[in-house]
Amino acid sequence: MPPRLLFVPVSGAFGMGEYARSLNLALAFTAHRPDAQVHFVVSAQAPYAKNLPFDSTVLPSSPTFHTPEVCELIERMRPDIVVFDNAGRSAQLAAAHRAGARLVYISARPRQRRKAFRVGWMRMLDEHWIAYPEFIAGPVAGLERYKLAWLKRPKIRFLDCLLPPLTMAAESELFARTGVSPGGYVLCVPGGGTGHPRADDAAAVFRQAALELAASGVSAILVAPARGDRLPVEEVAAVGPSGFIRLDLLPLAELIALVRGAKAMLTNGGSTLLQAVGCRTPTISAPIASDQAARIKLCASRGLTRSVALNARDMVRAMRELLDDEPGRERMRTAAAAMRLSDASGTAVAALDGLLAARLCKLAH
Repeated sequence: MPPRLLFVPVSGAFGMGEYARSLNLALAFTAHRPDAQVHFVVSAQAPYAKNLPFDSTVLPSSPTFHTPEVCELIERMRPDIVVFDNAGRSAQLAAAHRAGARLVYISARPRQRRKAFRVGWMRMLDEHWIAYPEFIAGPVAGLERYKLAWLKRPKIRFLDCLLPPLTMAAESELFARTGVSPGGYVLCVPGGGTGHPRADDAAAVFRQAALELAASGVSAILVAPARGDRLPVEEVAAVGPSGFIRLDLLPLAELIALVRGAKAMLTNGGSTLLQAVGCRTPTISAPIASDQAARIKLCASRGLTRSVALNARDMVRAMRELLDDEPGRERMRTAAAAMRLSDASGTAVAALDGLLAARLCKLAH
């Protein structure tokens, strides 16, 4: 019987970090187990709700606010594994536990991490995945260690960053399509969550920076969604296709290939920054969401990035300084290599395999 997985990422009108993580974990697992049956629960307000590549249940708002519907789906679907990504209520976890599912909770923020370390939740969770490398998220603290020793569950894993590979043929096609060569461009990526209500103009700021870099002779690729992009089309034409390339959101494997091939990168302080570190690509980072400034500061203190305000003029100045500083870029690459970040999808696939094996063993007895 094919394995049944249910993904419940928090979702709403803004941002898509949790969805992007869950989607790419699901893609990695189905590449490993093509027979797997994957189902998502998302909000109708989410910008990606209509383009899911998997079966889905679409609710009026985030699954967190629709416990009866989520519980009913779990009871009807009887999944082998339920993955809650920053979402879920106690009643939803309890419904999955009663259904015999293995439970994974992914926490990306301190509040969600605290919830996952509540005794009631720990008794139900099989695995707790902390959605950043340990140097960002912080190690398991004293009280957390005490609870884990007492309850003997759940298994704790730190997810470094998602770095899905692209085949050589697909990578060659990507670079042919964009018309650039590895090492010959600056990549500008405000991230997938640029619809954040506190950063409506983030994509426009990054686009302005990319345009100014291109106008000064630096090939610049902007990867950003159309929403929030308020600059007129004429400004693109004025720069010319050889200097400025605009791409909409890409499959993550393609984006990672562009990150690896970039001479340097303008990014935010979210997952994209950590992916750049994982690819050892020198970066200039501007905070967009409220939690990103501290993350950028921490990475900058380790020589992994240089911080700049979300201002096109400052971003261009900082990038020009970085491009003129080959020793500085090499120090940044060396610092990134020392972090030894690995592809979190491999960690997740192995963990899901283990949970399925344990569930099948239990069913057999």
